[in-house]
Amino acid sequence: MLVNLELLLRDAKQNQYGIPAANAWNEGSIRAAISAAENYKSPLILALYPAMADIFEFGKIAVRAAKTARVPVVVHLDHGQQYSDAVKAVRAGFTSIMVDRSTCPFEQNIAEVKEIVKFAHPVNVTVEAELGHVGQGSEYEETKNEGLTKPAEALLFVQHTGIDCLAVAVGTSHGVYAGKPELHFDLLKQLNQVVPVPLVLHGCSGTGDENLKKAIQLGITKLNLYTDLDKAGYSVLEQRIKQEEITGMRQAESAMLQGYREKLEYYIQLFGSNHRA
Repeated sequence: MLVNLELLLRDAKQNQYGIPAANAWNEGSIRAAISAAENYKSPLILALYPAMADIFEFGKIAVRAAKTARVPVVVHLDHGQQYSDAVKAVRAGFTSIMVDRSTCPFEQNIAEVKEIVKFAHPVNVTVEAELGHVGQGSEYEETKNEGLTKPAEALLFVQHTGIDCLAVAVGTSHGVYAGKPELHFDLLKQLNQVVPVPLVLHGCSGTGDENLKKAIQLGITKLNLYTDLDKAGYSVLEQRIKQEEITGMRQAESAMLQGYREKLEYYIQLFGSNHRA
């Protein structure tokens, strides 16, 4: 069932569970992610980062697969940094888009996000934006306390843009952490109290199970995943190669997608979205 984010995240917020936003890039990863969600009766967010695949081709495959899925599936643009990315995603059938202007000044971030909300909402496409900035894990020790989201700004940002959910910076980073993840739970608690829309956490891979469960308890509803899914897929491939079970590209792809799917199933259970479809 193809849906947008609004009803899914509001239910997640009300009932204190999280929904995985799994980065996918081709038909195999799309079907592996949907299979994991169907196995555990979980809603799912299929996320595309534009650098990973063509927006139109991804949309064509993902929208078709989502429509026939036995669980609610959102087709979501992740970190759209160009106005044209958002336009392409809407034209390709995406049901949700993230507008990433997190490195822009506050007023510019508001203005550019607001313009995209204006054309997305009339066609029933939900909009996510980021305030503060989630950096790269490779620079974690130097940047972990930079770009944190300010609660007062977050409230104004939501009021002025009309977004459906807000990605916040509370101590996570994208990619592999160079250091121990340290989340600012007091800040997250404040944000959850003042921000009227569901909250999103980027950089969940490697953050730690207990940290993620606590973040969900404090208001996080959408959790972005890629690195851990990627690593799990590669790990299964390595095991199969050592066992001399890989004889060609098809077996290699099957092994990687198995690892990807199994790791996503793990997170579905950890986030509590199983049996929520």
